[in-house]
Amino acid sequence: MTPTLKTNANFRWLMSGGILSMLGDQFTLIALPWLVLKLTGDPLSLGLVLALLGVPRAIFILIGGAVVDRYSAKRVLMLTKHASALLVGALAVLTFTGAATLPLVYALSLGIGLAQAFAYPSGSSIMPRAIPGELLQAANGAMMGVRQVGMLAGPLLAALLLAIGEAGSDGGMRALALAFAFDSLSFVISAWTLSRVLPLPGAAPVVPKNVLHAVGEGLMAVWRDVEMRTCFAYWGLVSVLIGGTMQVALPVLAKERLHDGSAFGMLMAAHGAGMLAGMAFSGMTAKHNAGRPLRIGLLALSVDAMAGLLLMPLGLISAAWQGGLLLLSLGALVGLVQVAVFTWIQKRVQPQMMGRIMSIFMFILFGLAPLSSATTGWIMLHVSLQQMFAGGGVVLVVCATLALLFTPMRRITSA
Repeated sequence: MTPTLKTNANFRWLMSGGILSMLGDQFTLIALPWLVLKLTGDPLSLGLVLALLGVPRAIFILIGGAVVDRYSAKRVLMLTKHASALLVGALAVLTFTGAATLPLVYALSLGIGLAQAFAYPSGSSIMPRAIPGELLQAANGAMMGVRQVGMLAGPLLAALLLAIGEAGSDGGMRALALAFAFDSLSFVISAWTLSRVLPLPGAAPVVPKNVLHAVGEGLMAVWRDVEMRTCFAYWGLVSVLIGGTMQVALPVLAKERLHDGSAFGMLMAAHGAGMLAGMAFSGMTAKHNAGRPLRIGLLALSVDAMAGLLLMPLGLISAAWQGGLLLLSLGALVGLVQVAVFTWIQKRVQPQMMGRIMSIFMFILFGLAPLSSATTGWIMLHVSLQQMFAGGGVVLVVCATLALLFTPMRRITSA
């Protein structure tokens, strides 16, 4: 009998826990920036909180990948879920009791970022160690599709919660606390579902003798692979230059222009809906083009150039529906290439190197962007929202154009 995702027990456990955890993550993604803006009203403070999430993630994510390869993606991921449940739960209690202060938010953000440094490489490495190779692309597509459903439903539910909370006498603080509490509970339940996953026979990682030596091996593996090195260098540059724009400027835009926490949730939901549509379209075209190599590099650069054009007018919006349309289109472009890129990397990398290579990729995507958040917060004290978004869009278009003209990215295929 031919194996399918529907009959694969590991996939069912990963999917069920992943759905809940992704929803919870979206609640915190909306609630944390809004909490900081309620406490301070200061974009620089928001940038610092996001930087504190990013700094430990950036510093330790490579070590996290080596730890995953040395021990077990499942064991490391479970530990990070329990730690995150405690940290986000503390944030819920502090917010609910009115004891939340900016220094405490700083400290908890630092702890959450440290947990994420180990969660990202373990989470991205567990799939090829639990799902047979012939089902891997379908599993990645399904999991990423569910993630985008979470990015649509989560912000909408969080927006509804904040809208109800804003009408209360506490100014919405209890609604924020409930959002954090839901995320904490989601970590607990997803840790239990993860405990039911059984690694594939022979999927146990090779144990490196030294963690730092293992990190060096991962970096050298990427350096020797010219195509992967080129892509990683480009994505890293883009993440540093414009990552903070979306993380800091978007919630500030919602607060200053739309004056509503629920509007911020609606904007994030529109972005999630766009990514889901892009992934669905990518899945349909993948079936149609099965067996033919995909020009991943050219597609990624084209998507970035178009995304830059959509980013430019975002600072001019005066209504939520305008921002929603732009972010819907922006999300669709991102979703179009995401599944293909993840599967390309996972199939290109040897199993015993998976944790380290994926940690480098996660470092580029999620470790570098928040490092620019504090700088973005400072820049926004001196420039307008229009200038911030227009500048970010121009930078993205220029980066994509230069990479197209002067690097081998345009020739990279999925073959």
